[in-house]
Amino acid sequence: MTTDKTTQDAPTEIIAYKVFNQDWTCRGFQFEVGKSYHQNGEIVPCDNGFHACVNLADCFGYYSFNPDNKVAKVRLYGTLASKEDKICASDIELLDELSWEKVLRMVNTGKGNSGYRNSGYRNSGDYNSGDYNSGDRNSGDYNSGYRNSGYRNSGYRNSGDYNSGDYNSGDYNSGDYNSGYFNTDTPKTVRVFGAEIDRILWERCPKPNFLYFSPITWVSESEMSDQEKIDNPKFFTAGGYLKEIPYKQAFKESFEKASKEDRKLILGIPNFNKGMFYEISGINIDEYDLS
Repeated sequence: MTTDKTTQDAPTEIIAYKVFNQDWTCRGFQFEVGKSYHQNGEIVPCDNGFHACVNLADCFGYYSFNPDNKVAKVRLYGTLASKEDKICASDIELLDELSWEKVLRMVNTGKGNSGYRNSGYRNSGDYNSGDYNSGDRNSGDYNSGYRNSGYRNSGYRNSGDYNSGDYNSGDYNSGDYNSGYFNTDTPKTVRVFGAEIDRILWERCPKPNFLYFSPITWVSESEMSDQEKIDNPKFFTAGGYLKEIPYKQAFKESFEKASKEDRKLILGIPNFNKGMFYEISGINIDEYDLS
């Protein structure tokens, strides 16, 4: 149940934050930094009064997270009422305008984020606790998808790594839901290239280093082209931007940078299938000399 609390004991004031339209208007009311305003009548949240939030991040539950919007530190005083995460007041004073760079620092607890409510670092998405994510709500790192707890996934909701599909708890799957359902035991076999093999054999099998690639790469400001700066206007805040690389392109680039010896290890993977490997990675083994 939502409760409205109203305080009329004077003097009462709260320092908070408020978001405005680009022209410093809000709900049809024109504001200006450095000035104070009074609202007549009974102060009722969401109905009558000036609204602001003590926590700046909460403001963006009501306004879009748009760098074109204006943001100010304000003083609320007079008659105050609260509802959920916002304060409603009869009087408001606009103290200072906040630059968008400062807004980003305040709504993110990590560093170099251009998104919203990130506790990791250099995320351009939102609500990430990992690092270098361009998607949203990832707790892993280097994900371009969403809600991944693994690493380097371009799909969605993967707890494994390097998946381009969705809902996988294993690794390197281009399909979806590869793991089974509601199991608590440890299986003795695993599926590799569509066929079962002994799990211990898989764990002991030498694997090429080129398999460990990322669909995300950090491009620093000094390395950005003029077009990249135009396409990624938030680069000045983070000192660069996260460049998304298509999954198969990243896979192929990693393969082509690898030594011949490392490439050849893929042929020793149990059940290796050239067709399936091509479908997953975009790499046609026959085009390379691995003899």
